[in-house]
Order: sequence, then structure tokens, then C-alpha cells
Amino acid sequence: MSANQPSGSEPGKPLAGLRVLDFTQILAGPFCTALLADLGADVIKVEPIKGDEYRRIGPFRNGESALFLLVNRGKKSICLDLKSDDGKSAAHALARGVDVVVENFRPGVAARLGIDYPSLSELNDRLVYASISGFGQSGPDANRPSYDLIAQAASGLMHMTGAPDDPPTKVGESIGDLTAGLFASWAILARLYERERTGRGGYVDVAMFDALFSLMPTAVAQWMFGDTPPARVGNRHPLSTPFGAFQARDGHFIIAVLNDGQFQALCETMDHADLAQDARFETDELRTLNEADLRSVIESWSAGFSVAEVVGKLTAAHVPSSPIQSMEQAIESAQVAARGLLVQHRHPVAGDVPAMEQPVQFEGAPRGNIQPAPALGAHTREVFGGLECIDPATLERLCRVQEDAL
Repeated sequence: MSANQPSGSEPGKPLAGLRVLDFTQILAGPFCTALLADLGADVIKVEPIKGDEYRRIGPFRNGESALFLLVNRGKKSICLDLKSDDGKSAAHALARGVDVVVENFRPGVAARLGIDYPSLSELNDRLVYASISGFGQSGPDANRPSYDLIAQAASGLMHMTGAPDDPPTKVGESIGDLTAGLFASWAILARLYERERTGRGGYVDVAMFDALFSLMPTAVAQWMFGDTPPARVGNRHPLSTPFGAFQARDGHFIIAVLNDGQFQALCETMDHADLAQDARFETDELRTLNEADLRSVIESWSAGFSVAEVVGKLTAAHVPSSPIQSMEQAIESAQVAARGLLVQHRHPVAGDVPAMEQPVQFEGAPRGNIQPAPALGAHTREVFGGLECIDPATLERLCRVQEDAL
């Protein structure tokens, strides 16, 4: 990490002292660098003159995008026209003094702008450089344009999601973007650890397609040894039963039974202990083959109770179960509050707003104290003012381009 801890770092956090140059927009890249900022890294977000496209995606409060605020927390913003000589020179000057660069341009764009890994590693051989794209930097699909929905469709995930007789459906969040961002942050830290041994940085190539594909071991296992190809099964588990959504008197609840002991506990909770010895249900495989019969037994019992009553009985018996909460219920739950997953902070324009934070609890590094997402170009003078290789005239030109655009 950098010898001199930058002003944006937070002492006591795991990544204090790490400096990150962030050329990313939209979601996958900004999510990656937000995770690094949460842990104390000093993240300098390089935006085009008109700003990250997410600044223009609603919902808004006082003109500020909620999406932008959530995934750009804790960063500094500078504006650069990377197609100009001044912009490229300024980017090179910054790259000399950072630990990490992250970009999510389409393959080939960073090279055309002169900020690709070969160009920047010549200036800083300790640089860890991550490229995030839809399909990666190689392969027949490398140059295909991609958003999350494209990656979900191409990876097989969408084909596996939904009810058996309904069309394929997307996962209810931008999981391709978020997974790629998460894997990118993991890969960056792995390269940084390697740098401690070798003294040199390195390059990582992260693809949304690859990230999603790697998250489907159950489907690949079915493809490997299964009698039938992987297919949509709705809320059921394709290999284990009972594992899905069931009807109670006032709604649906989830049971997730994965072994014989849990199934025995379920049967006893239903006052139907003999069910575990029924020839149709003696093993997980048999229970899956006879899922409809088992469902009928369970729902005959659960129909007499509310969701809350069913979940209470099953939880007391150590049978994994849950109500199906709405997003609002999850957000407002005591569990989210207790784990500190949303914290209030003050944004200078949007006012008091919640901030998300990376979810891992680090002993000795208290959660909270999240800094708000930056205004466009708010730190241009601060970031460049301390660089000896940026003369005052160049700094004024960089700031004037930004001010004229605003």
C-alpha cells in the first residue's frame, strides 16, 4: 500500500492506506470500489465531464439519484476528459501514485484512451489493475455489448429461474453486475496479497458472464451426473425435498429441509412422525421423486395455521423455515438494524439518507461512519493540487473544462 496514508483513508479499517483509481460507471465497477471504500480505501472516482450515467437514473431526491448515492458512497469525484491530452496526462499522473486501478469499459476502449494495464503498469509496476466487462477480454463474445440482463440470459441463469411452465425470468436484482463487482474486489485483494510477496502488481480480467456461470454448481451438477438436463423448478430445490414455498392459512412460507434429521423433526412437528418411515419419503431422492404427495401432506397441516404460527413451530423444532418477506419488511426488520446493514448519513443535497455498507463484520473495525457519495467533480482541485507533476496552468484547464460543462 502507499507509504503515506491518504486523507480519504480511515485509520483502523482493513484497507486504510490503499489508494484506488476508479474509472468505472453504472453498477458493477462502482459496486466493487464501494466495497473497497467501505473498508477504508481512498477511492478517486474519475468521471467523464457529464458524470457517471447513474447520476441520471432515478429515483431522485433534490436531483440526486438514489442508485448513484448507494454505490458511490465514500469516494472522491474528479472530472477528466480522457480523450484530451490534459485528461490523459492527469490520469497517468494519478496512476503513478495509486495501488489499484479499476475500469469497466468495453474491451479495447481503455487501450485507445491510453489507460490500459500495459500503459499504466509501465508507470507503476506495483499497480493492481482490474477490468470488468460483460464477457471478458477474450473469447468469441468478448466484444458483445452487455448489461446485467444480457449476462443473466447468456449465462444460463435466466433459463433456470422461474416456474416450469412459465417463460424464463430474471433474478430480481442486477445480480450479474453485483457478482462481477464482488469477484473483482476479491481478485484485487488476492493480487495485493501476491504483491506483498513479489513486489509487483498484476492484472485481473473479470466478466459478468463468468461470475454468474460460476455461481451455478447445482445446475452444473445436474448436467454432469443427472438423468435430466437442468430446468426451471420454480421455488423448489431441484435435488432436495421439501425445499420450497408452501401454503399456510394466510400466505406462503419457506421450508428448507436438506437431510433426514431435519425431515424427521418436520414430521414430528406435524404430529406425523411415522411419515419419515413411509417408503415414498425415506430418502431425499425419494422425497424429490414424490414431491407432490409430500407437499399435499405438509399443506394439509399448514392450512390450519398462519404463516407466523407455522414458522414459529418449525423454528422451535430447528427446521429451517421463513416467512417470505417483502423488500420493505426486510429493510425495516430488526435483523437489518442489528447487523448495521443500513446506516443513516447526511448528504449535502439529498439530506438524511440511508447508506448501504459491505456486509462483513470485521472485529476491531466498527461499522458506520459512511461518507456520502460525492458531487460531480467535487474533489478535482483537492486531488490534483497535491501533485507536483500537475502545474497550476494545467490544473486550471482541467477545472475550467469541468466548470464549463456544468
